[in-house]
Amino acid sequence: MTSHTSVTDRILETIQRALECDLDMLTKSLSDLSWGQVFLEVDRLSRKGQVLVTRDTGGRYMIRLPEHSREPATHHSRL
Repeated sequence: MTSHTSVTDRILETIQRALECDLDMLTKSLSDLSWGQVFLEVDRLSRKGQVLVTRDTGGRYMIRLPEHSREPATHHSRL
């Protein structure tokens, strides 16, 4: 059986490589884990603020690390 820490690390590493992925893609990437195992760990990580879960316009749950914003930051400067 896979330990709690390694499941967490594997999920975070997969999300970090993809920058953003949906729950189904994440589950397929971790094929030795069940959908439920991945969902429960993503839920726990989301509650701790280690991942951000949002819903896209197609209704998919998108997962990313907090430091990866969806839109690039814009800086305005006056010359």
